[in-house]
Amino acid sequence: MRAVAAVHTAAAFGQPVFAGVYLSGDYDALGWHTVGANAVTALGYLQLVAALVVWIRLRRSWPAAATLAAVAAETAQYVAGTEGALWLHLPLGVATIAGLAVLAIALWRTPLPPRRPLRREDDDRA
Repeated sequence: MRAVAAVHTAAAFGQPVFAGVYLSGDYDALGWHTVGANAVTALGYLQLVAALVVWIRLRRSWPAAATLAAVAAETAQYVAGTEGALWLHLPLGVATIAGLAVLAIALWRTPLPPRRPLRREDDDRA
């Protein structure tokens, strides 16, 4: 979960770079921005799957809830971008990246639960 969140956040931080290059006059960068949006979206859904596994296995629901909120924001961001609604696309992008950074930091700062020793069937017979 932590690794997926870190890669997801790093990919999201690349998006403003591609947008900035495009806004500087390199119109081919819009293609890179689109490819980046597809990658960030896919990583978001992958992170959601990982968060659901954490919820099921470790009984921690907050990563799933926070990731679901981030994925919802990214989906709205994606739609706003493809529809040309820059009045929503730009501020939502800033908020989404900030939220992803906070989420990634929270995941890395939260201690992992202690590992339980593996139980062997031979120990029950003794």
